[in-house]
Amino acid sequence: MQLLVLILKKVDLMERLIRELAEAGVSGGTILEGTGMAQALINMEELPMFGVLRSMLTSDEKEACKLMLFVLKDEQVMDTRNAIKNVIGDMKEPNTGIMFSIPITYVEGLGESYDA
Repeated sequence: MQLLVLILKKVDLMERLIRELAEAGVSGGTILEGTGMAQALINMEELPMFGVLRSMLTSDEKEACKLMLFVLKDEQVMDTRNAIKNVIGDMKEPNTGIMFSIPITYVEGLGESYDA
């Protein structure tokens, strides 16, 4: 099993992404609201930041994101990744998102237990 994590910067694609994931057989996941680090840096008044840099970040940087977590069987991972890429496109583009997976050695609570 694997934990697939998607940090989605293009939040306007959320509804379409959920639909595509459901069609790919992903029946559950967790979605959290997120904020990027640049937004936190902007809000730190005591941080010595050049005024130009601060104004660039505040006007251009949209730091809202969605953090999506999926616990998947190994055989589901590629289909899920492909469904995400079908909606988001090339993740090499800036402000698109980040996707990665982590092996899971133990899971309980999905209707069955898994212990590697």
